[in-house]
Amino acid sequence: MEFIIFLSKLDKEILELLVKANYIVEENKIECLINKEIKGLHNFIENKIVICTENAKRKTNFKETKNNSIKDNFKTERAIRKALRHEATHVVQKCNGNKTVGDIKELETKLNKSKRKALDFSTSKFAGKYAKEVEAYILEDKPKKVKKLLKKYCL
Repeated sequence: MEFIIFLSKLDKEILELLVKANYIVEENKIECLINKEIKGLHNFIENKIVICTENAKRKTNFKETKNNSIKDNFKTERAIRKALRHEATHVVQKCNGNKTVGDIKELETKLNKSKRKALDFSTSKFAGKYAKEVEAYILEDKPKKVKKLLKKYCL
């Protein structure tokens, strides 16, 4: 899976925890082709996460480089890491009886303009519940917290 080269050590640990929680993690499946705007998705029924690496690369203007340095494509790296953490947060929520784990009213105030736009997209085009999406958008920037929550709720 190509997306692994974009992950930090901590993100690789999150990936390992997802597998331990009996999740399948796949890449560039049909869902990514159907909707080229998404960078990842959580299939609640099949316990599966799909990372849409090609969509993330396209949306972040990924450029092949001579030495294939990932650092030359930091926007792609950031997008894929956030997608994994976002979807991992939905796994945590599923493990918690399909509920959020934090205080959403407090979290909601921390959403910046781009995250609010993404939240509108997620809640209007997908079955994502508003509170769960708010939590996922906030936690995608907090890999240590995502790791801790996976351990607490899913293992």
